[in-house]
Amino acid sequence: MTGRGSLIVLSGFSGVGKGTVLKRMMEKYDNYAYSVSATTRAPRVGEVDGKDYFFLTTEKFESMIREGAFLEYARYVDNYYGTPRKYVEDRLDEGKDVILEIEVNGAINIRKMAPEAVLIYMLPPSADTLKERLTGRGTERAEVVAGRLGKAAEEAENIGRYDYVIVNDDADACAERLHSLIQAQHLRVNQNLDFIKEIQSGLEKFEEK
Repeated sequence: MTGRGSLIVLSGFSGVGKGTVLKRMMEKYDNYAYSVSATTRAPRVGEVDGKDYFFLTTEKFESMIREGAFLEYARYVDNYYGTPRKYVEDRLDEGKDVILEIEVNGAINIRKMAPEAVLIYMLPPSADTLKERLTGRGTERAEVVAGRLGKAAEEAENIGRYDYVIVNDDADACAERLHSLIQAQHLRVNQNLDFIKEIQSGLEKFEEK
């Protein structure tokens, strides 16, 4: 069977709990690598280059764009953000399942650049639950919560472009379901073509002459 990892793209509404689920899954299982993004913004206090982000100059980032060195990238508020192709490919070659936690537009771009990527969208049990989670944080103003719910309604139009949906009704249970779903990707036929050919070749000697 193949030793190469799977490229997993995880998206979800703000407040759905993606970060919590990923943290619990990656604490329990060691076969995952979280993709580190590159950015041209300045590091914040406590951020470490190569761990939180790869901090690049604008000139370096734009040079990498021209070289096709990003799986996807975008520009927000005068700064670039992107997913370095080499970092992802190196982890996949090591047999790690690489997790990219990105928004819808980035996920769609990943699909264009890496058709083998598995796109998963995390949903809340209900729209009301999502509102309760956003409100329950107690850190956002009412207009901010309303804005995020409006953004969620827009994003929902693109869920059909994903391969799977997964419901976060309980963080631990959701982490287990996500892990099982990702591991199942290793059994896909297109992930095991070399192994299949090896079996087919071995069976040829049993064919009737």
